[in-house]
Amino acid sequence: MRADLHVHSDYSDGYDSIETILAQAKKNGIEMISFVDHDTTDTYPKAKKVAEALGIIVIPGIEISAYDFKRNRKVHILGYGYNSPAIHIIDLCGELLKRRDDHSWIQVETLIDQGYTIRTSKLKKSKGEQPTLYKQHIMESMTDAPYSSAEYKTLYRALFKGDGICANDIEYIDANLAVKAIKADGGLPVLAHPGQLDSFDIIPELIKNGLAGLEINHPDHSEEDQLRIKALAEQYGLFLTGGSDYHGNYWIPLEVGHTLAPDDALHPLVWKH
Repeated sequence: MRADLHVHSDYSDGYDSIETILAQAKKNGIEMISFVDHDTTDTYPKAKKVAEALGIIVIPGIEISAYDFKRNRKVHILGYGYNSPAIHIIDLCGELLKRRDDHSWIQVETLIDQGYTIRTSKLKKSKGEQPTLYKQHIMESMTDAPYSSAEYKTLYRALFKGDGICANDIEYIDANLAVKAIKADGGLPVLAHPGQLDSFDIIPELIKNGLAGLEINHPDHSEEDQLRIKALAEQYGLFLTGGSDYHGNYWIPLEVGHTLAPDDALHPLVWKH
């Protein structure tokens, strides 16, 4: 089964609508997909309805923006196959979404105060279905340059990285609490792209709280990353997932299905479905 288990829509920081993404998935022969929009479970009901007409299986998914406070680094936790209404996940993520939205609007005010031009109409249009404002939406309101261009990257680094005027960040959720919430809602907690964020060291700790899997296939993972992840999965008895981390125009140019989940990794999710 061809499965892309890491896709983002305009319900969070993805560019495309659910309909656009599923049409592309159908074109590319994807049979199973999971929308893992950041910190929200709102995507699944609509995605499931649209996907049924296309003959595509949709697995409930989420990517929780978490943090490893012991090692001072970001950790993203994927959750699959949770039971609706996922009260533990919603309770944990609700405050985070508000925190992010409030922070983003403060960034917009800061940019305006510093003389930057913000196209407000573009900003509102960019938000799509999700009421939370993201950095990607702010960038789109400032420039038409594509994500992969030197112009975009230079502006982004100047504003949101290092000493940039918008470089400060929100406080994220403890990664262990994210794992516990997903498990409490009957889902399968998975560590997202550990190679990308160098979140290997927290794995034993997360396992104690219910971690069930590791994401092995990801556009940012090297062969070395994959070998390390595979060894850890075998050591701890974890299943493996994968996906494109598709964001449309808000990330590197690739299509849904660019990166697929390993064939032998789907059994837990098919069983949950």
